[in-house]
Amino acid sequence: MPSRTQRIDRLAELVAARREDGEGRGVWREAFARMRRDPMAITGAAIVGVFLLVAVLGELIAPYSPTAQTWGAEVFPNRNVFVGPRAENWLGLDNLGRDQFSRMVIGARQTLLVGVVAAGLGFTAGALLGGVSGAAHTLGGRAGRRIDTVLMRFTDMMLALPTLLLAVSIAALLGQGLTTVMVAVGAAQIPIFARLLRGAMIAQGSRDYVLAARALGARRRRIALAHILPNSMGPVLVQLTLSLATAIIDAAALSYLGLGNPDPSVPEWGTMLADAQRFLGGAPQLAVFPALAIIVTALGFTLMGEAMRESLDPRLRN
Repeated sequence: MPSRTQRIDRLAELVAARREDGEGRGVWREAFARMRRDPMAITGAAIVGVFLLVAVLGELIAPYSPTAQTWGAEVFPNRNVFVGPRAENWLGLDNLGRDQFSRMVIGARQTLLVGVVAAGLGFTAGALLGGVSGAAHTLGGRAGRRIDTVLMRFTDMMLALPTLLLAVSIAALLGQGLTTVMVAVGAAQIPIFARLLRGAMIAQGSRDYVLAARALGARRRRIALAHILPNSMGPVLVQLTLSLATAIIDAAALSYLGLGNPDPSVPEWGTMLADAQRFLGGAPQLAVFPALAIIVTALGFTLMGEAMRESLDPRLRN
């Protein structure tokens, strides 16, 4: 004889199964099947895959040390004399005679680290804040709505500031450093995830499976954690993919403003872009290459996020 908890879970699963299509495929399986046929998703995945490969295998791909000033005698920054792309230096040399291609390859790891950690921090804190707020609003009664009001007013204050301005303010308070950039960019993402998850949970709170679970006497905590929260994560995961692109751009912007890694010898695309501004007249390629890397990488994550969003949209399903 199944227990009451098992009966509740089974009933919730049966009611939620109505969201599946006629062939019995779940929402996520259908979404990934659509993405495999979507040229936008394939293009984005290819860009992100190359970026991840370069970041992970940087030492094996880079032909030279990113800090070695091997060709320093061939560069004269004071006279705007630089070495452009050639056989031994595919992207030319920077102002100190370092191989630009090697610095671009090694710098991809720093950019990936900052972007992933920052987006992960924003996702974790935002999901916690939004999950508590959404559960309190949906199942907490009058007291829960008060908690939801307090949390959302705090979120609204964070949303009142532009994302980059909020990140710059936090970075200015914490001081220069790579950890500061991660915390600042991640904190700027918190209200976005919080608002999105709260809204999704409130929408799920009126679904049939929630009403059935409540009618059978399931505990509120179990309804929120076992049923409402898992069914609300779709839009949040899509936003996480899009936030990776935003985090990479914001991290590069903070490094460009001098709030990133205090060691200038460590390659990072934002820092490389800032250093290149002094030599635009003689060597514009020093700014073009890191700028293109930032743009293309952010574009890859954006294409994947948009493709995932369209695949999960029920209005676009056949």
